[in-house]
Amino acid sequence: MTTTRTNRTTAVERTRRALALLAERARPEAWIAVRPETELLAEAAALDARVAAGEALPLAGLVCAVKDNIDVAGLPTTAGCPGYAYAPERDAPAVARLRAAGALVVGKTALDQFATGLVGTRSPHGPVRSAGDPERVSGGSSSGSAVAVAVGVVDFALGTDTAGSGRVPAAFQGIVGVKPTLGLVPTEGVVPAARSFDCVTVFAPTLGLAGEVAGVMAEGAPGVGGRAWPADAPLGAPPAPVVAVPAE
Repeated sequence: MTTTRTNRTTAVERTRRALALLAERARPEAWIAVRPETELLAEAAALDARVAAGEALPLAGLVCAVKDNIDVAGLPTTAGCPGYAYAPERDAPAVARLRAAGALVVGKTALDQFATGLVGTRSPHGPVRSAGDPERVSGGSSSGSAVAVAVGVVDFALGTDTAGSGRVPAAFQGIVGVKPTLGLVPTEGVVPAARSFDCVTVFAPTLGLAGEVAGVMAEGAPGVGGRAWPADAPLGAPPAPVVAVPAE
């Protein structure tokens, strides 16, 4: 599943729109950190120049957000706990692969503290409100990432899923949440909730884009928390799938 560059604006245009939407569609509680405007626009201009020079950057023109238990160089990782904060020296491999493909990270999003919760309210920063109804919860623990996509500020966002954190908020916000097969995406640079079951996930408005992003993150060496993907592994249902319907 892939998307096409013909439907995308330049990175600079998309970044300006993201910044405008951040101001217009508030939801400040969905964000823990946003990169400075000058820094974002400079990176966007550099991406546009690389594309103009003929470089293949499949995610160029897309902006994203990253759940704040996943490392992004230049931004603190807090896992929703200010006292825990540390400054990562490098991007998590999942983030690094997306940036290498041309995606631009706008900032870090809120979560249920240490990714333990399914409603998006368990945080010293306060609850993250639903995109569609501010009186309702957004779902957790990847609450900020789901809301940032649902209100259109970013094209996609990263979350994590140990027991539903990458699927519950997607369902609550009416968007797509994809949890790749466990181990397909490296979990190095992710604050663990339960190391054996943690998974980096994708939020997007469409399944096609979510699949493209997940594919980029899965490319390359398995890394810590990852594994090789067998060449003969099925990637989807067969042409005539068999569906089982349980008896009442």
